[in-house]
Amino acid sequence: MSSEGESNFGVSGPSHLTVIDWESTHYRSSVIASLVKGVYVLERDRQQNRVLTPTALAPPWWEFFNFQLNNVLVDAADYSFFGAVFELKSPALIKAPKYVVAFRGTLTEPNTRSRDILLDLKCISNRLHKNSRFKRALDSIETLVDKGGTANVWLAGHSLGSAIALRTGRKMTKRGYPLETYLFNCPFASAPLERIRYKKIQLGIHISSSIIKVGAIRAYTYLKKPKKQEEDDPFVVLANWMPYLFVNPADPICSGYIGYFSHREKMEMIGASKIERLATKHTGVSLMSAAILGRKSEPFHLLPSAELIINQGQSSNTCKPHGIAQWWDPKLNFHIIKYQY
Repeated sequence: MSSEGESNFGVSGPSHLTVIDWESTHYRSSVIASLVKGVYVLERDRQQNRVLTPTALAPPWWEFFNFQLNNVLVDAADYSFFGAVFELKSPALIKAPKYVVAFRGTLTEPNTRSRDILLDLKCISNRLHKNSRFKRALDSIETLVDKGGTANVWLAGHSLGSAIALRTGRKMTKRGYPLETYLFNCPFASAPLERIRYKKIQLGIHISSSIIKVGAIRAYTYLKKPKKQEEDDPFVVLANWMPYLFVNPADPICSGYIGYFSHREKMEMIGASKIERLATKHTGVSLMSAAILGRKSEPFHLLPSAELIINQGQSSNTCKPHGIAQWWDPKLNFHIIKYQY
């Protein structure tokens, strides 16, 4: 399907959702995914000089669900639209938000390609939170929470956009404002061991990695001699924040989260939960950053709790493993696993 066809709500959008049911997980995720798609199309409208014109393709992606565009988040470097704030016109519905802050992922068009790829690299190196997009997003979220309250503000993003939603959501939770968050195909900054066919080999690599990381952490702690008063345990601080994490096992960018949570569960079963909790709070990148550069940082994918939604269906030409369209597919076959720390 062409980019124009993908951008056209009447052609590729979830127009089958004519009945409002905010209590339904699939309905909520389909609507929120549509808003994220609306940010993608909004940026394409900007590049085609059709924003606020009769030919604009973005508005149906939110207007169909009774949302209006409240604000657009603009990147200070390339002036692209990377996020948007949507406001529900009739928010007095059970389980419905008043505001949704949505972030798009990487676009390969010439106007955005270099900037987006740079941020993808920052995501891998765990430096995304040092970027102006993150700061602009956080300022906008803080303003909305002050205005509407925690329960009325939801976060959402796809791919790179979900990385921004994850980091801002984690920041807000640490400040005492856990927000309902939808993370579609969120990048996992480690090798996707789930691609290995043999489960025993998977488990062996997971355990070896955990033990090696714990050894490195112990050595670094001994050499560094940290202050007596350490920071609060991030697992405890973030435990009550439970974002919705949408993953596809066939997508190497996000599938690592499946093993991330299941391995923690297995380590608890064999009595090695303390080792795994310590190992999970660090990655090779964060350990090297601390040891070599003196930068203390949490792993990008640090999540004590989450509601994992796994797409168990087969991908098609219109619903690819890393695409956002799969999450509003009426034939979506998904499995939900709740991990509470």
